[in-house]
Amino acid sequence: MALIVQKYGGSSVADTAAMKRVARRIADTHNAGHQVVVVVSAMGDTTDDLLDAAAELSSEPPEREMDILLSAGERISMALLAMAVGELGVEARAYTGAQAGIRTDSHFGAAQIIGMVPERVARAVRDGQVAIVAGFQGVSKDEDVTTLGRGGSDTTAVALAAALGADVCEIYTDVDGLFSADPRIVPKAHRLRTLTQEETLEMAAHGAKILHLRAVEFARRYGVPLHVRSSFSEKNGTWISDAPAHPDLKGLVPDAALAHPEEPTMEKPIISGIAHDRSQDKITVTNVPNNPGVAARVFAVVAEVGANIDMIVQNIPVSDPTKANITFTLPEDHARAALDALGEARAEIGYDELRYNPDIGKLSLIGVGMRTNPGVSARLFSALSNAGINIDLISTSEIRLSVVTRLEDLDRAVQAVHTAFGLDASETEAVVYGGTGR
Repeated sequence: MALIVQKYGGSSVADTAAMKRVARRIADTHNAGHQVVVVVSAMGDTTDDLLDAAAELSSEPPEREMDILLSAGERISMALLAMAVGELGVEARAYTGAQAGIRTDSHFGAAQIIGMVPERVARAVRDGQVAIVAGFQGVSKDEDVTTLGRGGSDTTAVALAAALGADVCEIYTDVDGLFSADPRIVPKAHRLRTLTQEETLEMAAHGAKILHLRAVEFARRYGVPLHVRSSFSEKNGTWISDAPAHPDLKGLVPDAALAHPEEPTMEKPIISGIAHDRSQDKITVTNVPNNPGVAARVFAVVAEVGANIDMIVQNIPVSDPTKANITFTLPEDHARAALDALGEARAEIGYDELRYNPDIGKLSLIGVGMRTNPGVSARLFSALSNAGINIDLISTSEIRLSVVTRLEDLDRAVQAVHTAFGLDASETEAVVYGGTGR
């Protein structure tokens, strides 16, 4: 018997027919002898509908009341799903985030989990019930309802799995797992049977959308195995862990997940996957004094407005070694604040001008095989050169190599590199059942 936490996204519970299908999967898992905890998102477009309603009534809705409003979508889902599971002869109990013991800070709209006290959930599972928890929400020390922001339901599920000591956290979406590239760009992308948590963290941080970065960070920190799969099919999806799966999960996970990641069952590819990101902009601060502390001041100014920096390049013109150009990328929704802050600090920093380019795309190669295989950079640059694609910026980690190209070249870049590294599947594997990939 295994303890399994299952998370279902909005496309998986979009309507009552989808609810019934999900309820059958939950009941089947329970009837197979497993203990089951479920985290559920709001149905379909419920959250967007609530946001639209608030916008019609208020130009500046209070954050506290917005969190109360937005948490309603998941509460509706949890109650309906508990009813659907009950109809199949399995006793189920629904819990809000507060009832499930999810304690957060008071940052409405983007609360952070600060504690987990899932006593009622644990008791329900011990009593043979299925516990169904509303995702995306918790409660502050002031007993206010809070929402966790982007990726909140995934994070709820992983946090519960960690607190309960679950054997796996299953993330159900509308695609059959994680793929070697976005199937909408590369139709012959192949499904990844297994990934390390380190690889998954890099993929989530650099553009892969199926798992949110917060949830992956939480899973890695607390050693929670993840299993990403579709609620619309019986395929085994992608197993994400640095340890083999619990033996009781045999048949529920890819066969490769039952072996230890270090066990040489077959020659693993150098590159596991390619992530891409269209949501970054580039800023260059030109001709700053080439003195100690100037770069620190540039990035302190950017940090003060809450902008997150990704890639950084500093170059010194041959014509004037007393000056330097500092280029960096950041999320597009942070760019305006960063530009305004740097503009106000021009005299203090002493630069000539700011150059802004929103038309960039980032491609990232990711794979633990990069640690021990030389020539990855050469093959990447050769593939891009053969496709007539120029590289603007480059950054690396131990298992990642990222480049920035023109936005209009990004799709061709992903396709060319995917083929160059032998990642194309012999036939199409990817199917998006619900249309969103979430």
